[in-house]
Amino acid sequence: MAKTLFVRCNTARVRALFQTVFAMRTILVIATLSLSLSGCLDNNDLVTKTTKVFGKITSSLDQASPQDNPQSESVTLVSGKGDVGHRDFNAAKKVLPRVFAGMEEDFYCGCTYSGKTVDLNSCGYTPRKNPTRAGRIEWEHVVPASHLGSQRQCWQKGGRKNCTATDKLFAKMEGDLNNLVPAVGEVNGDRGNLSYGAWTRNPTPVYGQCQSLPDFKLKRFQPREEVRGRAARISLYMHQRYNLKMSDQDKQLWCAWAKTYPVDDWERRRDERIIKLQGEGNALVNDPGKLVALCG
Repeated sequence: MAKTLFVRCNTARVRALFQTVFAMRTILVIATLSLSLSGCLDNNDLVTKTTKVFGKITSSLDQASPQDNPQSESVTLVSGKGDVGHRDFNAAKKVLPRVFAGMEEDFYCGCTYSGKTVDLNSCGYTPRKNPTRAGRIEWEHVVPASHLGSQRQCWQKGGRKNCTATDKLFAKMEGDLNNLVPAVGEVNGDRGNLSYGAWTRNPTPVYGQCQSLPDFKLKRFQPREEVRGRAARISLYMHQRYNLKMSDQDKQLWCAWAKTYPVDDWERRRDERIIKLQGEGNALVNDPGKLVALCG
């Protein structure tokens, strides 16, 4: 059965709220200056009271934040395999095999897999540290779950577990099929929440013949060239779709990748299947004009 939670604020309301915030602060400053110039603030008691009132009001305004309401929409999550709509992560994992049927290839290394078992020989993969986890496929969030949640209040109060349990919009982001790809478990664990980057054309092998590699010291991850365009369009979609904070540096990198590595048959096929299951695919894949508008 679908569960619905209405997000209280939309983007326009949030913008209006903060315009009001700044207007109120301006009025407070002008009022304070007027009192000062008129000599009313010579009285120490009045100075103290005015300062306290000003402090309380500005403190209250500072507590308002638009980050917990990035979209104006009713959040509806479905759970049945035959349902069409957004799912939480657990429900998403049940339908992801259908998304990748006939395309059972790990995202970062190109290893083939069957069920949850990875054929390491198919891609010349050598485990770095954890052979057990390297032998199984996991569902990787291209935009890490920590990035999805860290901008939300639920994350501050209890991390991912709390967000999954209490925040339907986070659950929707966490289970968005557009953001999920199959990955060798060990690589998924190593990537964690490392940011994407590109720093070498001749990577020193970390996982045998796998061309993706982590840089733990500088906290970055370089995906193999074959999937950079895919990863970029997924990242841009998630940030635009859910109004997530995006640095200029990240946007510049993702746009460069999206232009350098065009949409391929894998993306089109995947997107068609996601639309059938979720009702919403990645517009940056199925509408080239959207990417032009975003990246120029």
